[in-house]
Amino acid sequence: MTQPYIADPFAPTRRRTREVLVGSVGIGADNPIRTQSMTTTDTRDTDATVAQTERLVAAGCEIVRITAPSLIDAENLAAIRKELDRRGVRAPLVADIHFTPNAAMVAAQHVEKIRINPGNFADKKKFAVLEYTNSAYAEEIERVAKRFRPLVRRCKELGRAIRIGTNHGSLSDRIMNRFGDSPRGMVESALEFLDVCEDEAFYDIEFCMKSSNTQVAVQA
Repeated sequence: MTQPYIADPFAPTRRRTREVLVGSVGIGADNPIRTQSMTTTDTRDTDATVAQTERLVAAGCEIVRITAPSLIDAENLAAIRKELDRRGVRAPLVADIHFTPNAAMVAAQHVEKIRINPGNFADKKKFAVLEYTNSAYAEEIERVAKRFRPLVRRCKELGRAIRIGTNHGSLSDRIMNRFGDSPRGMVESALEFLDVCEDEAFYDIEFCMKSSNTQVAVQA
């Protein structure tokens, strides 16, 4: 059966979106599909990360993502950016953040985009609460917003983009409790963070829905 959000499964058309600038690279709207890849080096190893970034760009990569799981990693993005500038490598950088909002705040000073996972930006999986009341759920939403809002404000101030990348395998306990291990849960996880962005009149946002189950990813 054709889903209501698919006009014609046999004649795919590109959904109209607003343009988001990642540095000088436009994504969405009438821009072509962009090529992005990710380094596999230790971010604290400046020389290795710069060298790999340079090779990626030479191979046609337009945006390069670098992991920044800790504050030390995020701080070293300054040295990476400085060396890339010295070599004339101009591709925008994305900081991939895990569990550490403070690292995201630092990284935003040195890269063009911050990627956060709504399942672990402000949560750690504990499976401690088996059922949330409406009031407890609302309190959790407010707690998450309080953690995320400073990053949104900083990115707005600095002209950075934010990628909200939902992973099917790392949904928060709160989402799992209310929506289950489902495409709806993935979407609701992202919307919690979108609400904060819209509340701050920040719209330079990209969404990613990732699942090892292709059907779940497509539905999300």
